[in-house]
Order: sequence, then structure tokens, then C-alpha cells
Amino acid sequence: MADLTKEQQTELEAAAFRRLVSHLQHRPDVQNIDLMNLAGFCRNCLSNWYLEAANHSDLPVTKDQSREAVYGMPYDDWKKLHQREASAEQQASFEVNRPKE
Repeated sequence: MADLTKEQQTELEAAAFRRLVSHLQHRPDVQNIDLMNLAGFCRNCLSNWYLEAANHSDLPVTKDQSREAVYGMPYDDWKKLHQREASAEQQASFEVNRPKE
């Protein structure tokens, strides 16, 4: 990998994060449970990581604000518009694959 400054690395990481968030905002058909079952993380995980980073930096970000940053709208609105009931198969797969403490 090219020798990057810490600032350049952070800039590239931020751009990649924004691209991922934009992609997920344009794919509401992909349900969080599908993301969890396939990749082990979902939009809620991203918003939690965003909130953790804000807290680590002593920035005044709330859980609702971090979710809106990832979902592109208030979380409750996104759920009403896009969230479907998980099938029994999806729920069973989640129980097998969910993050373990």
C-alpha cells in the first residue's frame, strides 16, 4: 500500500464509509436481518459504531442522530417504509449466526 499520511488514510476511510452508507440507503430492499445473517453486521451496527466513535471523541451525538446518519431518515420512518417481518428461516439463521458476547 502507498505510504499515506494518517490524514489521508482517515479521508479514504471516511469516503468508503460514506459510500457504504449511501449504498445501503439506496437498497432498502436489503433487510437488516439479511445483512446480519450474511455479513454479521447491519445498519444498526453501523449506527452504533458511529455513536461509539462520537462518544470516544466526546462529540454530542445521540443514538437517534447516529441512526439517522446511517438510515438517511429517522429510524422509525425507515422501519415503517421498508422493514418487513422476518421469516422463520431468517430468524433461525440469525440465532445460529448472531454475534456472540
